[in-house]
Amino acid sequence: MDHKRGFTMVELMVVVLIVGILAAVAVPLMSGRIDASKWSEGKAAMGTIASGLRAYAAEKGTFAAAPTLLEIGISNNDLDGTYFSNEAYEITSASASAGQVSFVITCTAANSTRPDKPSSPSVVTLTSNAANSYVATFAETP
Repeated sequence: MDHKRGFTMVELMVVVLIVGILAAVAVPLMSGRIDASKWSEGKAAMGTIASGLRAYAAEKGTFAAAPTLLEIGISNNDLDGTYFSNEAYEITSASASAGQVSFVITCTAANSTRPDKPSSPSVVTLTSNAANSYVATFAETP
């Protein structure tokens, strides 16, 4: 009895089909995770801006209008990263009074000059104020 061992063409085609289906499902899931990891760079830079605002408030005491990034000691090169350029960041509002600092910092992916910037979400905002006990919260805009 001479039996040939191996897989038939149909069995190989079924395996290829199953691998193709798994890949088709996995790619969209992974691309969402890629954008989330890119946004970690943006969130870290917004944290740097928040620290600069707190230091500026400690030095100046009171201010009513949002200072520029240069005023709080952050140069354009300080914010340039792999996925976000300095153009992506904006101090939307900031104020300090009696030692209390409130601010809104916005990062807009479309404003970044980097070619590999994330596509979703389009905007992330960092907010901190006395009303929420200075808990910094990130909000995403699709």
